[in-house]
Amino acid sequence: MFGVVPKAIWNKTNPADSNNMIDISARSLLIEDGGKLILIDTGMGNKQSDRFFGYYHQWGDHSLDKSLAKYGFHRDDITDVFMTHLHFDHCGGSIQWNKDRTGYEPAFKNAHFWTNEDHWQWAIKPNMREKASFLKENLLPIQESGQLKFVDRGNSSFIHSPELGFDILFVDGHTDKQMLPFIQYKGKTVVFAADLIPTTGHIPVPYVMGYDTRPLLSLKEKQEFVDKAVTDEYYLFLEHDAHHQICTLKSTERGARLNKIYTFDELFG
Repeated sequence: MFGVVPKAIWNKTNPADSNNMIDISARSLLIEDGGKLILIDTGMGNKQSDRFFGYYHQWGDHSLDKSLAKYGFHRDDITDVFMTHLHFDHCGGSIQWNKDRTGYEPAFKNAHFWTNEDHWQWAIKPNMREKASFLKENLLPIQESGQLKFVDRGNSSFIHSPELGFDILFVDGHTDKQMLPFIQYKGKTVVFAADLIPTTGHIPVPYVMGYDTRPLLSLKEKQEFVDKAVTDEYYLFLEHDAHHQICTLKSTERGARLNKIYTFDELFG
């Protein structure tokens, strides 16, 4: 999770267990906007084998169904599933076994599933580096269902999606054409940071994951992003930080650093 950064440094913010593993979440974001109910990312899902999950040591008792039910929703209420990218830990929950476990089906039967065409092609014809992260059983059933939709990027790295109602930043360092949603809510800009800044421990620009396919590009993209995050007072929604939901950044002599940590309840009540 920290690439070339020495463990003696990152262990201070993300302490590891005896197997050198750290706590990671797969935190999704639900947006209710008029008649739309948009879910951003869907976690790993539960259809993979015990051997597969044995590599990741799932913990906790959270689930999408429990979280939706807490707010009076069901997965059939979801109108749109927006996937920041198609690695298994971000889109695995989009597809589930069918009833007799003979095949797969969308886990959100009434939803459109959003990615972008460049990233889709990158995922279904994966490079050797990412092949283990792009799983066909997570991807092809979406296309076969007829529910797949592509965000129109044009030639810009920052666009507004009229269909989804929020802005999107495209970044390429982690994987080709990862999409970060910018949500305007109660006068604040909430950015779903996905794998550009997975945890508060990844805020320093050089702290780039070993998973990134283009780490030098990640450095450039992170630098530009954190500078804007400080200036424009972004609230970063942390998908993979198991212990912190949202944070802001501040400028220091060493660059952008953690400013404050919030829960959603604290920010929005």
